[in-house]
Amino acid sequence: MQRLVPPGPDEPYNVSRELLDWMRDQFARFGDTYRASIYEIPSYVTRNPDYAGHVLRDNWRNYVKGQAVKRVALLLGNGLIVSEGEFWKRQRRMIQPAFHRETIAGLVDIARCANATLLRNWEQAARESAPVNVTLDISRMVLEVILGSIFGDDRAQVGPHFSILSENPARGLEFAQRFRSLGRVIQEVVDQRRRQQRVAPDILGFLMEARDPLSGQGMAQRQLLNEVMTLIVAGHETTALTLNWVWYLLALHPAVDRKLAMELDNAGPEDCSPVENLSRFAYTRQTIEEALRLYPPVWLMTRRALQSDKLGDYFVPAGTEIYIPNYFIQRHPDLWRDPDCFDPDRFGTEQSSGRHRLATLPFSAGPRNCIGETFARMEMQVHLIMVASRLSLRYSEQKPLDLELGVNLRNKNDFTMTPEFRT
Repeated sequence: MQRLVPPGPDEPYNVSRELLDWMRDQFARFGDTYRASIYEIPSYVTRNPDYAGHVLRDNWRNYVKGQAVKRVALLLGNGLIVSEGEFWKRQRRMIQPAFHRETIAGLVDIARCANATLLRNWEQAARESAPVNVTLDISRMVLEVILGSIFGDDRAQVGPHFSILSENPARGLEFAQRFRSLGRVIQEVVDQRRRQQRVAPDILGFLMEARDPLSGQGMAQRQLLNEVMTLIVAGHETTALTLNWVWYLLALHPAVDRKLAMELDNAGPEDCSPVENLSRFAYTRQTIEEALRLYPPVWLMTRRALQSDKLGDYFVPAGTEIYIPNYFIQRHPDLWRDPDCFDPDRFGTEQSSGRHRLATLPFSAGPRNCIGETFARMEMQVHLIMVASRLSLRYSEQKPLDLELGVNLRNKNDFTMTPEFRT
């Protein structure tokens, strides 16, 4: 019996082309799923949400991280993003409690403090009609939140060393080497806490005390450093990039900006705590969701099949690389009306009814979904409640986007905008 394989181009992917543009062309030629040779590896590319669910959720044990994770491994070692199998499950069990909702509720004040500083600076710029570098300012603010949440009272000790994350947007080999060397800074804090027999109420404190509920063992020293490095990078980049896109989209769509301002009228820092208050601001959440749909920070996920499998009627040979570009799932014309338009109302209760569960998956799906999703959403909502209630941002340059397709989706140029007080 003949095994059905997807259609696809005879020519391999040419690395001189941007992968996102090449994928868009192949979807137009071959439909939602096609086979191709990508980086000399037999691959399937799919924007079918059912197939994505099969790989990421239903049969996830048959699929390990693919090509895209190799670059991450250089930066983060064998942390939660990279590790596999029983070792990954053990690490996930130990780290998960640090991101329970009640733990995150205790970190809201850190987010409020960092945003209060940002707001003061932008309000001063508004008084002077001066532009601000939105990309850089938000990157620094989010870094403050993640370092404060992980290191607590030791944040000042480590902060200057990790400014490389916001000051240097390049993510090449040189950056990876410099960043990996910062493990010694974390090690110094860990050693200091152990000498003092100090158990701190922060994320690092959770990880230092974490024990696998099955074996009773804690993390090895090297693994502790790997996991902290992973949380710093993942917690910083995805949130900072999303807020960057939120302000870009709001500046281009004044009607959405005004509707957001109406919901946030008279809102203030006190409305961010307790964390349950955040649910009151439905349109704020919808605005974030729509930005995540259009510009997901992690725009592509890859997996490799361990054993032969099937995606619908298609046979998947063992070793096949599966490319799941959620950027295209989240703009699929069969899943979304006017898919390229910025419309937060599409995430209202009525419009969301009946939508495919994986029509959006900016934080992945299944057992390997992002462990910090709830934390990231809290950060983004606190930022908008505090800042968008007071200010709008005018983007007069409006340069064409020049997307950079690394591990994360970013614009090659920083967004420079001018803050203005709400009237």
